[in-house]
Amino acid sequence: MDDDDRTSGAPFPYDPADRPLGVLVGFDGSDQSIQALHYAARAAQRLDCHLTVLTAYTESSMIYANLASLPSPPDDAVRETAAQGVLEGAREELRGYPGEVDFCTAEGDAAGALVHQSSRAQLAVVGARGRGGFVGRLLGSVSSALPAHAHCPTVVVPRQYEIGTGEGAARFAPIADDSPVVAGVDRSERSDVAALLAAQAAHQRGAPLHLVMTMPPPESWGVWYAAMVPEQSVIDQQLEQLTDELETFADRLRGHFPGSVITYEAELADPATELLDHSTGAQLVVVGTRGHGRIASALLGSVSRSVLQRAECPVMVVPDLDLDRLGNGSPRPR
Repeated sequence: MDDDDRTSGAPFPYDPADRPLGVLVGFDGSDQSIQALHYAARAAQRLDCHLTVLTAYTESSMIYANLASLPSPPDDAVRETAAQGVLEGAREELRGYPGEVDFCTAEGDAAGALVHQSSRAQLAVVGARGRGGFVGRLLGSVSSALPAHAHCPTVVVPRQYEIGTGEGAARFAPIADDSPVVAGVDRSERSDVAALLAAQAAHQRGAPLHLVMTMPPPESWGVWYAAMVPEQSVIDQQLEQLTDELETFADRLRGHFPGSVITYEAELADPATELLDHSTGAQLVVVGTRGHGRIASALLGSVSRSVLQRAECPVMVVPDLDLDRLGNGSPRPR
């Protein structure tokens, strides 16, 4: 699959069986990439799949006047050796991990390397900050490029994430947590895909799923719309309609994941603020790459940046995927 496939407008095929890299994590040796590594290790065990650790290095762009001015060893060889040294740190960090792991390097820009390899991964994971390789500019170019262009869901792990402190395999065991997985929904097709993956994540964790839909408050509409502000009774009717839609959608999700506990709410609120509020008590917040106004008119615009920068828990951003063959054969929730 080429990275240019997104320009076709078609959803990415997403069959976990065709994603040999399993959980793909960007690692640069920083504290935040170590947190991402532990999150990815736990995720790989939940998904019962491979763990792939990748670090990137950039080739030299220097032009040398003659052979005598070439460095010895060449700069590119030094950079690759340094990247292998970074991976040694990942190997040491994963000592005792019980699953299958591959360690690999890639030439080029870190975000581009992750985006390219994401077409072969079930999940991509990065930390909230780094040293300039993978995530030094996170919530700048890397965070915008990876969640926006990845061919699989991407999780950004915040600084607050706690890694295991035990010994051996116990250090990487998934944590039992009864706090909810929270999904921002707006009933667009892409939002439905994100909600389905959120429901799957909650089901795998044995956690409840909470669906959040918002309608922006009238005071946020701008002065041009002041004369169009509806009466409170009309707003209440719209919220009631949204709640009814959520109830129907929650029933469909329960059909895909029987026994799941799914709650929902429709609120008159700013979408980013509402999701950030929920992130303080959630184990995962899930959003789609784009919406049509109720949650995010252009996710990875102001809403997604606010959530990714300030969320208290990991955030999963889900691209437009074709889920016709998702794990258990569940179709899109439409």
